[in-house]
Amino acid sequence: MRRPAHVTSGPYAPPAARRELVAVSADGARLHVEVHGDEGAPAVVLAHGWTCSTAFWAAQIRALAATHRVVAYDQRGHGRSPAAREHSTTALADDLVAVLGATLAPGERAVVAGHSMGGMTIMAAAARPEFAEHAAAALLCSTGSSRLVERATVLPGRAGRVRTRVTGAVLGSRAPLGPVTPVARSVLKYATMGPGSAPDRVEACAAIVHACPTGVRHAWSRVLAGLDLDADVSRLTVPTAVIGGSADRLTPIEHARGLAAALPNCVGLTELTGMGHMTPVEAPEAVTRAVRELTARYLDDLDDLDTTAKEKTP
Repeated sequence: MRRPAHVTSGPYAPPAARRELVAVSADGARLHVEVHGDEGAPAVVLAHGWTCSTAFWAAQIRALAATHRVVAYDQRGHGRSPAAREHSTTALADDLVAVLGATLAPGERAVVAGHSMGGMTIMAAAARPEFAEHAAAALLCSTGSSRLVERATVLPGRAGRVRTRVTGAVLGSRAPLGPVTPVARSVLKYATMGPGSAPDRVEACAAIVHACPTGVRHAWSRVLAGLDLDADVSRLTVPTAVIGGSADRLTPIEHARGLAAALPNCVGLTELTGMGHMTPVEAPEAVTRAVRELTARYLDDLDDLDTTAKEKTP
């Protein structure tokens, strides 16, 4: 499948992958996977959010690929992954463990980072033995485990049933987004980004989001509207860092704070002042720094343990 134009042009386009492959999920869904960087480098796996694609991680891929092996994949129906019949958190978990199995050697560990629905993917997979085998640490960016529509502040007004119902209708709309126009950019910026977001970052996000097929956007909106992964948060026992934006209207900062409080092994909560929902694009340095800190702390420690074990082997 040809790479979408928005992925190959502009300052936020990711570099060409060292290799590409297809991971096959439990139900046969085929997932487009890109691997950047050297094969022997510390591994990072990136899971993007609703309506996005591997292009969303462009800044992190560019910054990390020189010293890490970066695996990025398109969630089913997004980017270059074909649409599938199943839309559920179980499918998200199936897809993530399929990618881990296709790109990591048996027992090899990685830092797994997810934004928005990608963070929910990590929570959904937390109890899987394949996740335990491969995840050394996790990063949850701009995400939540439940009550997404109820807590969203995309629409003004007092919280309650009316705002929740209207918010659900807006986010779950079947209307096509159409071309990226000045009005479309303004709407997307208001709903998903901080007020100070630079025009080129708004443009990058708009191009990615508008490329998501309408049917896929709607199908996943229904999953997110009924999301309840609260019990899964307690199963995410690997060291986990949380990042949220103070101006996030889709997953307000209370979600990040709630996750940090509920996680069994939270190793840090970063609140980004003035940032909205699209933190990997709005605050790329902060997200990249969080990934680097996790790899340095948890993957380097694993390397040291492996070396020590080999030295002690007679």
